[in-house]
Amino acid sequence: MSPAWDGPPPLGVVVDLDDTLYPQADYLAGAAVAVGRAAGERGLDGDAVTRALAECLATGSDTGGTIDRALLAVGVPEAALTDLVPPLVDAFTGHTPDRLDPYPGAAEALRSLLAHAPVGCITDGNPAIQAAKLAATGLSPLLPEVVITDDLGGRAMRKPHPAGLTVLAERMGVPADRLLVIGDRPGKDVAVAAAVGARAIRIRQGEYASAPDTPPAWAVVDSFPEAAELALRVLAAAHSFG
Repeated sequence: MSPAWDGPPPLGVVVDLDDTLYPQADYLAGAAVAVGRAAGERGLDGDAVTRALAECLATGSDTGGTIDRALLAVGVPEAALTDLVPPLVDAFTGHTPDRLDPYPGAAEALRSLLAHAPVGCITDGNPAIQAAKLAATGLSPLLPEVVITDDLGGRAMRKPHPAGLTVLAERMGVPADRLLVIGDRPGKDVAVAAAVGARAIRIRQGEYASAPDTPPAWAVVDSFPEAAELALRVLAAAHSFG
């Protein structure tokens, strides 16, 4: 049974990228290999660096300093980090996967949403990395408007800062408070929707699947196709809303 919707229905849908449309673990695994390869070229045990970095990323992929911690874990002296970290960071940010498979049904769900309302994407992170991820999913044609929040002023503009969602709403031609946001992270995707007076559907999947529902979303589901189905129901109400 779907939750009730009171008040004006949404006029557009905004989706997150990582762990919403595709499993971010697939990208991180490839990036860890790229870093390990670069480490091997600098005389380190590349396989050990790959494993250590994968373990660090598993504890929190956006915590910062993951490459530093991985090198320390394999016995690299702290004094050597200054020379080693920058080229390994370049290897990480320069990783461009040929293919990242979207979650099952994600492309079809996006097509259904596009047939009924404007659709956009908001994502945090290094712009080059996020652009490479999106291209690798093959979903770019289904996301007419994309905002990478770091383009607006670096990490400080990441969700739940409302700037990215406000900019995206303007590009989509929809009032920010009439958007419906779909994402996997309550502290980012649900919170940024609340920051502009909009509502959100939280998807329990990916790295933050077990995170508490704080702040609470309008609805919680287990997959993107389920979220899209709910969104389509409330979008239909927009045609009859007075």
